[in-house]
Amino acid sequence: MAEAIKRLAVVTEYIEETGWKYVGSSLLCANGVTVVLTARDEKRGVEALENLKESGLSHVIYHQLDVTDPASVDSLAGFIKIQFGRLDVLANNTGIMGMIITDPDALVSGKAVINRGVGLWIPREHVSKVNYSGAQKIIGAFIPLLQLSDSPRIVNISSSTGNLKVLK
Repeated sequence: MAEAIKRLAVVTEYIEETGWKYVGSSLLCANGVTVVLTARDEKRGVEALENLKESGLSHVIYHQLDVTDPASVDSLAGFIKIQFGRLDVLANNTGIMGMIITDPDALVSGKAVINRGVGLWIPREHVSKVNYSGAQKIIGAFIPLLQLSDSPRIVNISSSTGNLKVLK
């Protein structure tokens, strides 16, 4: 097991452009919480890790995670169990909008996405697999490790762009 840590947090899909990326993870690290950030894309995940370390945040680790792949979820849970023995905070930041934006300048609001044709639709089955089933898999995998914490927390981060009404 690694050196003793005060608190441990896992932040899923850290690299996505959300306030959690910029504020949440930085606040956790700045307050002595060791953060395991995850991303599907290994290159972008390592870049995010390097950026955080360059900004002076040393309590951060990267681990690859694809929430749609049970083996990937199990790999992360196994890593946390072996390296740390418990988990204190699980921040589910994984989610997709249902559209790949092809014209970011035209993206003004959720309605603009629907009405102005600024992207390519992602099948709703895949959106559900990531947004619902992915969160369910992650929470299920980490409940046993969270139960070993004296103050476990699950934080689900979402956005209005995940509204079922906007899925085709």
